[in-house]
Amino acid sequence: MMSEQPAPQGTPLEVLAVFTRLGFTSFGGPVAHVGYFREELVERRRWLDEANFADLVALCQFLPGPASSQIGIALGTARAGLLGGFMAWIGFTMPSALLMLSFALGLMALGGDGTAGWLQGFKVVAVAVVTQALWGMAKNLTPDALRGTLAISAAVLLLLWPAAWMQIVVLLLGGFAGWLWLKDGPQATQASTLAIHVPAPLSWASGLLLLLGLGALPLLVAVSNNHGLALFDAFFRAGSLVFGGGHVVLPLLEQYVVAPGWVIRPEFIAGYGAAQAMPGPMLSFAAYLGAMSGPAPNGLLGASIALLGIFLPSFLLIWASLPLWARLRSAPSAQAVLRGINAAVVGILLAALYDPVMTSAIHSTFDVALALSAFAALHLWRVPAWALVLVAAAGGLLFG
Repeated sequence: MMSEQPAPQGTPLEVLAVFTRLGFTSFGGPVAHVGYFREELVERRRWLDEANFADLVALCQFLPGPASSQIGIALGTARAGLLGGFMAWIGFTMPSALLMLSFALGLMALGGDGTAGWLQGFKVVAVAVVTQALWGMAKNLTPDALRGTLAISAAVLLLLWPAAWMQIVVLLLGGFAGWLWLKDGPQATQASTLAIHVPAPLSWASGLLLLLGLGALPLLVAVSNNHGLALFDAFFRAGSLVFGGGHVVLPLLEQYVVAPGWVIRPEFIAGYGAAQAMPGPMLSFAAYLGAMSGPAPNGLLGASIALLGIFLPSFLLIWASLPLWARLRSAPSAQAVLRGINAAVVGILLAALYDPVMTSAIHSTFDVALALSAFAALHLWRVPAWALVLVAAAGGLLFG
């Protein structure tokens, strides 16, 4: 068993400085973020060793919510305590959140409704980005016929019953199927002692607060008829219940903000396309949705409510889970459940690729040609997503 790392030795301001730089430069989504974290904090700064870093990545892949943000919170906590975890989140999230907020405010000031040609380019490139994510995840998470069947079944269920609650049902069914039929995978490596110290009372309180929020917030919304509370509840549930990160949260957020009329669908897809050009976590998309939502609160206040709602569960999940992770990670049954959940995640992404991404973005042969070209640039030529978004926006403006 790996020895425990030393107690936190850095300062919150040091963590803030390092993660702010990562927040401005970490393009490419959660898998790329892990690479940036490893290069900066394991290789360059030696904040922790390779084995402990891998242990944290495994934990955050197991939990719902944005994996890269949760890894950052855990790394910041390891370096400078609980305040260090908060500073890591601030530094990594705020650059993209402020950019998405600025995009929303600019769109509102110009009176845009998401139908301009350059915004159509944003929406079309989202087709290519989601396809690329689906391609890579399917190769890794559905390597055999059984898991491929689980993914297709999940997609069929979501396309036939496109409700927010069905995504949760699909994940539960995937986990149950994994527990029944996927216990023959590679065995867990020996559990290691994480270099993060979370007091037991805080761990228990975090878990209870998460459950209380999921249970009590919908009731409070029902009796209060307060849009600010409803906005917080929607994003809190999205941050608590989604597996697979930013791309997979797309259909859940679409159900929460488009279905009730808070954000119209063209605005939703345009914002999602713009988010591809941003560094940092994809769920900073919440800042855009909160700012664009109606009725009030929206703008800066709406963006703040949405960001707090979608990322608060990450803190609660990390703090609640760390003391139990070493034992859970070594259990073959837990690994089997995770394999089934991961297969279901692929199905969720497949359904999202069709609706709302393709149904909102593909309206002409030019849109198809632009989407295919964008996919080739991403998959074959490794063009950065942020550069591709800018080119696609220009293409939509000129030819759309």
